[in-house]
Amino acid sequence: MNRQERRAAAKHSPKSAPQNLQIAKSLEAAKQGQSLFNLGRFAEALECFNAFEKLNPNVAPLYQTRGLCLQRLGRFAEAQADFERSIALNPGEAETHKNLGTLHSRLGRMEQAFASFDRALALRPNFSAALNEKARALWSLRLLDDAFATFHRSLAIAPDNADTIWNLALLQMLTGDFERGWLGREARWKAPSLGLAERGFSQARWLGDQPLEGKTILLHADEALGDSIQFARYASMVAAPGARVVLEVKPAVRRLLAGISGVADCIDRSSTPSQAFDLHCPLGSLPLAFGTRPDTIPFADGYLPAPSTERVKAWESRLGPRTRFRVGLVWSGDPGHKNDHNRSIALRALVPLLDCDVQFVSLQKGIRDEDRAFLAECSNIVDLTEQLTDFSETAALTSCLDLVISVDTSVVHLAGALGAPVWTMLPFNPDWRWLLDRDDSPWYRSMRLFRQPTRGDWASVVHRVRRELDGMASAWQPERQPSTLLPAGPAPI
Repeated sequence: MNRQERRAAAKHSPKSAPQNLQIAKSLEAAKQGQSLFNLGRFAEALECFNAFEKLNPNVAPLYQTRGLCLQRLGRFAEAQADFERSIALNPGEAETHKNLGTLHSRLGRMEQAFASFDRALALRPNFSAALNEKARALWSLRLLDDAFATFHRSLAIAPDNADTIWNLALLQMLTGDFERGWLGREARWKAPSLGLAERGFSQARWLGDQPLEGKTILLHADEALGDSIQFARYASMVAAPGARVVLEVKPAVRRLLAGISGVADCIDRSSTPSQAFDLHCPLGSLPLAFGTRPDTIPFADGYLPAPSTERVKAWESRLGPRTRFRVGLVWSGDPGHKNDHNRSIALRALVPLLDCDVQFVSLQKGIRDEDRAFLAECSNIVDLTEQLTDFSETAALTSCLDLVISVDTSVVHLAGALGAPVWTMLPFNPDWRWLLDRDDSPWYRSMRLFRQPTRGDWASVVHRVRRELDGMASAWQPERQPSTLLPAGPAPI
């Protein structure tokens, strides 16, 4: 809600002195709520909006903003009710129709989503943000030609819209157009929906355009843990011309990535102010700097050093005698991830696997309440995750396994970077890095991809995994090494 809208709301209230004081307080609550919302403190913002509503129950912008707040909190039914209330009060506001469409799309109600987007565009034909959201919805249905066309329509109206440039870049990457995709991904720094901010270093950003010999360069994490693992492979290439590479990552992966060839020093962000360096580059920009194409991805065979013998032995001791094929399991990612609803599953969805002649080992951190009780009942899943203090320990445990089966999380990057066998279960509309219509990954040669055939169909994915797993478990012998169990090539779908 802006200042003009808050003032307009005050006109609807009586003018007595006590009520004027209440009105002033409610307007201050609205202002504070907007500030908290902008900071991402949605629960606190919601309290402020609720306070404002008590004296201002018929203000359309309130319900639009509160609906966005409720949506961020995962309270989707209440968010929908607020958007619909806002539309009832002001049916001519295109922004609210767009927001309702985005919510419908998020919940898989695509017919309602497109109806809302079309109403927004009927009210504002040049509404670039609505076209951007409509393109994303088309993309989620794999109507890719229509999605591309709609993104381009949005950019024709607003060529500098960073959110649209970013989304188009991801679609370009998904379809193998890395040349344009890497360049478009640089819009992430200006895209409001991502909430990223450039670091403001006085040193120049390196994008492959300056000599590195004799220079110290800071490579710093700019996305999630999995991205850090994926793009850390470039550190040795940066070091090759004679650069000193300082790698800055989050503490959870610092020990893991410190041993990568070419890394002189691996730090977390708290140590960066004391570092002297000549150039810097975000990890996510390194593929652009090296002009990476799908057929030139480096170190797909693995690039992380093997965990220490001491750590591996410690995990072998915890696991006990190896009497069966060992499989690590991960079924959900970070619940705060914007695409978590699309990529994570409940542990119960893996029930068809659990009677295989396999010793399952949980690699799942951050177990959700709905999975915790079920996991406690699963006698065939060894859960030692409380002892996984960081990713270097997860790497050591992974080295004790014959296979990792996981949804799209950081663990698949860890396994792939180790060169360990990993099966990644993907939604119908996968993240850009997994491309389309293939069951291997050019990023990790030890990985196989198991894709949903239709939107939301995890049962078919689990059925395929079960069939393949049965065959591998039957062929396993105690004296064989896990690496010999890798298939010669991608298995047929």
